[in-house]
Amino acid sequence: MHTAQQLFLSKGYLVTSMDDIVAASKVSKTNIYYYFKSKEELLSVIIERMISQYESLFQHIGGQTDIPVLTRLDKLVQLLTEQDARCLGGCPFLTLYTQAPLDNGPFREQFRRFFQSQLSFIEQLLQEGIERQELKSDLPVKPTAALMLSTIEGALFLQHASQNPNTVQHAFHALAALLK
Repeated sequence: MHTAQQLFLSKGYLVTSMDDIVAASKVSKTNIYYYFKSKEELLSVIIERMISQYESLFQHIGGQTDIPVLTRLDKLVQLLTEQDARCLGGCPFLTLYTQAPLDNGPFREQFRRFFQSQLSFIEQLLQEGIERQELKSDLPVKPTAALMLSTIEGALFLQHASQNPNTVQHAFHALAALLK
Protein backbone atom coordinates (compact mmCIF):
# COMPACT_ATOMS: atom_id res chain seq x y z
CA MET A 1 0.00 0.00 0.00
CA HIS A 2 2.87 2.35 0.81
CA THR A 3 4.37 1.85 -2.65
CA ALA A 4 1.02 2.50 -4.34
CA GLN A 5 0.57 5.67 -2.27
CA GLN A 6 4.00 6.97 -3.23
CA LEU A 7 3.36 6.27 -6.91
CA PHE A 8 -0.09 7.89 -6.84
CA LEU A 9 1.34 11.00 -5.20
CA SER A 10 4.52 11.32 -7.25
CA LYS A 11 3.44 10.06 -10.70
CA GLY A 12 -0.29 10.58 -10.41
CA TYR A 13 -3.19 8.22 -9.86
CA LEU A 14 -4.33 8.32 -13.48
CA VAL A 15 -0.97 7.37 -14.99
CA THR A 16 -0.05 4.76 -12.38
CA SER A 17 -1.12 1.31 -13.47
CA MET A 18 -1.48 -1.78 -11.33
CA ASP A 19 1.52 -3.12 -13.28
CA ASP A 20 3.55 -0.12 -12.08
CA ILE A 21 2.57 -0.93 -8.50
CA VAL A 22 3.48 -4.60 -8.99
CA ALA A 23 6.89 -3.68 -10.43
CA ALA A 24 7.73 -1.12 -7.75
CA SER A 25 6.45 -3.15 -4.79
CA LYS A 26 7.72 -6.53 -5.99
CA VAL A 27 4.38 -7.99 -4.86
CA SER A 28 2.53 -10.19 -7.30
CA LYS A 29 -0.54 -8.86 -9.06
CA THR A 30 -2.48 -11.83 -7.65
CA ASN A 31 -1.63 -10.78 -4.09
CA ILE A 32 -2.59 -7.17 -4.73
CA TYR A 33 -5.93 -8.20 -6.26
CA TYR A 34 -6.53 -10.59 -3.36
CA TYR A 35 -6.65 -7.58 -1.00
CA PHE A 36 -7.93 -4.91 -3.39
CA LYS A 37 -10.51 -5.64 -6.08
CA SER A 38 -9.52 -2.60 -8.13
CA LYS A 39 -7.23 0.39 -8.32
CA GLU A 40 -10.16 2.50 -7.05
CA GLU A 41 -10.52 0.32 -3.95
CA LEU A 42 -6.78 0.60 -3.32
CA LEU A 43 -7.00 4.38 -3.61
CA SER A 44 -9.94 4.47 -1.20
CA VAL A 45 -8.00 2.50 1.43
CA ILE A 46 -4.97 4.76 0.93
CA ILE A 47 -7.11 7.88 1.38
CA GLU A 48 -8.59 6.47 4.61
CA ARG A 49 -5.12 5.67 5.91
CA MET A 50 -3.88 9.17 5.07
CA ILE A 51 -6.89 10.75 6.77
CA SER A 52 -6.21 8.69 9.89
CA GLN A 53 -2.53 9.70 9.92
CA TYR A 54 -3.34 13.39 9.52
CA GLU A 55 -6.05 13.30 12.18
CA SER A 56 -3.56 11.73 14.62
CA LEU A 57 -1.13 14.55 13.89
CA PHE A 58 -3.90 17.14 14.38
CA GLN A 59 -4.81 15.59 17.74
CA HIS A 60 -1.18 15.58 18.83
CA ILE A 61 -0.70 19.24 17.93
CA GLY A 62 -4.08 20.26 19.31
CA GLY A 63 -3.35 18.51 22.60
CA GLN A 64 -0.26 20.61 23.28
CA THR A 65 -2.26 23.17 25.26
CA ASP A 66 0.82 24.48 27.05
CA ILE A 67 1.92 26.01 23.73
CA PRO A 68 0.28 29.18 22.34
CA VAL A 69 -2.32 28.65 19.61
CA LEU A 70 -0.35 30.45 16.88
CA THR A 71 2.69 28.31 17.67
CA ARG A 72 0.56 25.18 17.29
CA LEU A 73 -0.87 26.46 14.02
CA ASP A 74 2.68 27.17 12.84
CA LYS A 75 3.66 23.59 13.80
CA LEU A 76 0.72 22.34 11.76
CA VAL A 77 1.80 24.37 8.75
CA GLN A 78 5.39 23.13 9.06
CA LEU A 79 4.16 19.57 9.33
CA LEU A 80 1.94 19.92 6.26
CA THR A 81 4.82 21.46 4.33
CA GLU A 82 7.15 18.59 5.24
CA GLN A 83 4.54 15.91 4.54
CA ASP A 84 3.56 17.34 1.19
CA ALA A 85 6.92 18.07 -0.42
CA ARG A 86 6.92 15.04 -2.74
CA CYS A 87 3.40 15.38 -4.14
CA LEU A 88 2.55 16.48 -7.66
CA GLY A 89 0.21 19.22 -6.43
CA GLY A 90 1.99 20.17 -3.20
CA CYS A 91 -0.75 18.66 -1.03
CA PRO A 92 -1.45 14.92 -1.14
CA PHE A 93 -5.19 15.39 -0.87
CA LEU A 94 -5.31 17.99 -3.64
CA THR A 95 -3.08 15.75 -5.76
CA LEU A 96 -5.40 12.79 -5.33
CA TYR A 97 -8.58 14.88 -5.54
CA THR A 98 -7.67 16.23 -8.96
CA GLN A 99 -7.08 12.72 -10.29
CA ALA A 100 -9.58 10.53 -8.47
CA PRO A 101 -12.69 9.41 -10.33
CA LEU A 102 -15.01 11.90 -8.64
CA ASP A 103 -18.09 10.42 -10.22
CA ASN A 104 -17.48 7.81 -7.53
CA GLY A 105 -19.42 9.10 -4.50
CA PRO A 106 -17.19 7.53 -1.82
CA PHE A 107 -14.14 9.48 -3.04
CA ARG A 108 -16.01 12.77 -2.85
CA GLU A 109 -17.18 11.90 0.66
CA GLN A 110 -13.65 10.97 1.79
CA PHE A 111 -12.22 14.26 0.56
CA ARG A 112 -15.13 16.28 1.98
CA ARG A 113 -14.68 14.58 5.35
CA PHE A 114 -10.93 15.24 5.41
CA PHE A 115 -11.20 18.93 4.61
CA GLN A 116 -14.09 19.32 7.07
CA SER A 117 -11.88 17.71 9.72
CA GLN A 118 -9.10 20.20 8.98
CA LEU A 119 -11.57 23.08 9.12
CA SER A 120 -12.98 21.93 12.47
CA PHE A 121 -9.48 21.57 13.89
CA ILE A 122 -8.55 25.12 12.88
CA GLU A 123 -11.87 26.44 14.24
CA GLN A 124 -11.18 24.78 17.61
CA LEU A 125 -7.70 26.28 17.80
CA LEU A 126 -8.98 29.74 16.88
CA GLN A 127 -11.73 29.53 19.51
CA GLU A 128 -9.17 28.45 22.09
CA GLY A 129 -6.93 31.36 21.09
CA ILE A 130 -9.81 33.81 21.59
CA GLU A 131 -10.68 32.32 24.99
CA ARG A 132 -7.03 32.50 26.07
CA GLN A 133 -6.87 36.10 24.82
CA GLU A 134 -4.11 35.21 22.37
CA LEU A 135 -6.23 36.28 19.38
CA LYS A 136 -8.63 39.14 18.66
CA SER A 137 -11.80 38.76 20.71
CA ASP A 138 -14.04 39.71 17.77
CA LEU A 139 -12.43 37.27 15.35
CA PRO A 140 -15.10 35.51 13.26
CA VAL A 141 -14.02 31.90 13.82
CA LYS A 142 -15.70 30.02 10.95
CA PRO A 143 -14.83 32.46 8.14
CA THR A 144 -11.29 32.87 9.49
CA ALA A 145 -10.77 29.11 9.64
CA ALA A 146 -12.02 28.80 6.04
CA LEU A 147 -9.67 31.60 4.96
CA MET A 148 -6.74 29.95 6.73
CA LEU A 149 -7.41 26.51 5.29
CA SER A 150 -7.86 27.77 1.74
CA THR A 151 -4.77 29.98 2.03
CA ILE A 152 -2.60 27.16 3.39
CA GLU A 153 -3.80 24.66 0.78
CA GLY A 154 -3.30 27.22 -1.98
CA ALA A 155 0.13 28.13 -0.65
CA LEU A 156 1.12 24.44 -0.63
CA PHE A 157 0.25 24.27 -4.32
CA LEU A 158 2.01 27.57 -5.12
CA GLN A 159 5.10 26.54 -3.17
CA HIS A 160 5.31 23.34 -5.19
CA ALA A 161 4.61 25.04 -8.53
CA SER A 162 7.01 27.95 -7.96
CA GLN A 163 9.66 25.87 -6.18
CA ASN A 164 9.85 28.63 -3.57
CA PRO A 165 10.27 26.89 -0.20
CA ASN A 166 9.11 29.99 1.72
CA THR A 167 5.66 30.43 0.18
CA VAL A 168 3.70 28.57 2.86
CA GLN A 169 5.53 30.19 5.77
CA HIS A 170 5.08 33.66 4.28
CA ALA A 171 1.35 33.04 3.82
CA PHE A 172 1.01 31.72 7.37
CA HIS A 173 2.89 34.65 8.91
CA ALA A 174 0.66 37.09 7.01
CA LEU A 175 -2.43 35.30 8.32
CA ALA A 176 -1.04 35.19 11.86
CA ALA A 177 -0.46 38.95 11.81
CA LEU A 178 -4.14 39.47 10.95
CA LEU A 179 -5.27 37.36 13.90
CA LYS A 180 -3.57 39.32 16.69
